[in-house]
Amino acid sequence: MFRLSLVGLTALVLAGCPLQKEYTVTVENLTDAQPMSPVTLVAHRKHFELFEVGQPVSVALEKLAESGDNSDVMKYSKRRSVEDTVSGAAPLAPGASETFTLQLNHQKTRYLSVASMLVNTNDALVAESGIDLRKLKPGQSITLALPVWDAGTEANSESLLSVPGPAANGEGFNADRDDADHIRIHPGVLSKDDGLSTSILSYRHRVLNPGAKITIQRVW
Repeated sequence: MFRLSLVGLTALVLAGCPLQKEYTVTVENLTDAQPMSPVTLVAHRKHFELFEVGQPVSVALEKLAESGDNSDVMKYSKRRSVEDTVSGAAPLAPGASETFTLQLNHQKTRYLSVASMLVNTNDALVAESGIDLRKLKPGQSITLALPVWDAGTEANSESLLSVPGPAANGEGFNADRDDADHIRIHPGVLSKDDGLSTSILSYRHRVLNPGAKITIQRVW
């Protein structure tokens, strides 16, 4: 009887029966005065990219980068190559962290992407695309630094009208792209203390790489 049960289980696995894996994901804000918009996680297969360095970002990611609005990125869950999207409950304050639980059922879901806006900027993201989960065994974890990226969709004027965070309460998403129109490492916040005449920001809003860190642990 026991041998028959094992054979049956093996048959189900070979037939494509989902094999659930569980991960905890903790994201920590490393900045001094830059709240992060609700953290967005995308669990996906190989043939999905949240962004490609040096290329224009999607409109969905542009909205996240300019206003912190992740609603369109969350809709990526409808794509065949994406198993799940998860959003943080609220903005993540400087020095704070948030932990998520992911339960993944599809064998080909082997990658995780993450993104959040530094809201006292024009279009800065802490993000990573395609973190490889394949080598993590139950009980193992990895910790990675999350770079600060410039989405390249809005000029870094740091002005009262263009920064959506609490330092300015300015405009969020604007469909016009008046910058390089490709994602690259952020050159850094200049601020009014550095002589940028248009800036509403102070020296405390400066950011260095990394802007956040992520720890991923496979539970089982």
